[in-house]
Amino acid sequence: MTSEHIVKSFAQELRRLSNLVTQMGGVAEAQVEASIQAVMRRDAELAGQVMRSDHQVDEYEREIDAETLRLLALRQPMASDLREIVSALRIAADIERIGDYAANIAKRSIALAQVPAVRPAAGIPRMGRLVQEIMKEVLDSYIDRDVEKAVAARRRDEELDDLYTSMFREVLTYMMEDPRNITPCTHLLFIAKNLERIGDHATNIAETIHFLVVGQPLTGDRPKADTSYAVTAPAGEDAQ
Repeated sequence: MTSEHIVKSFAQELRRLSNLVTQMGGVAEAQVEASIQAVMRRDAELAGQVMRSDHQVDEYEREIDAETLRLLALRQPMASDLREIVSALRIAADIERIGDYAANIAKRSIALAQVPAVRPAAGIPRMGRLVQEIMKEVLDSYIDRDVEKAVAARRRDEELDDLYTSMFREVLTYMMEDPRNITPCTHLLFIAKNLERIGDHATNIAETIHFLVVGQPLTGDRPKADTSYAVTAPAGEDAQ
């Protein structure tokens, strides 16, 4: 009876850990959506809300870190149980970075709203929609432990890279046409890069889900189509 109780208790703790990761993902997903809306609407107030809410994602990560350490120390898990705990830790780290990028997009949107709108800004909603779709698919695949959905979401990162490269080149052309476009276009480049990086972290999560369910790393090169590195890119900022 005692052994059965311990097993049941551990299963409940693993479910709680999984729920924490899912909740954290939901908060980050909402942050990303709001940050994109802030850019599109030129809404400084909404951007401020996104930046202020970043601490929620950080709180979730701290709670997940503490819970995983406790489970590792007290339960000494093996096999699939160990994968559950390690995967939760990895996914939480990626979600935390996604939250940081969303906050950075929001910060850039405030600066962007203070200068005249430029034509390449139309590319941000397209990238934003795709990022949100990938994030939703990845988080759903974690909830359902659906490897096929995770792998399919991972493949879509190449589509996101294509959009980023296309926008990158359009923005550079626009900057060269008129020096007055340099400031707003620089903000757009950073926003687009942050969206592209959110896609990369969603891809990391998809790969972790494969490890969680299958027990082995996802083999094969990660699909990448970002060729903007061939042109001088903005430097000095990733996610601040």
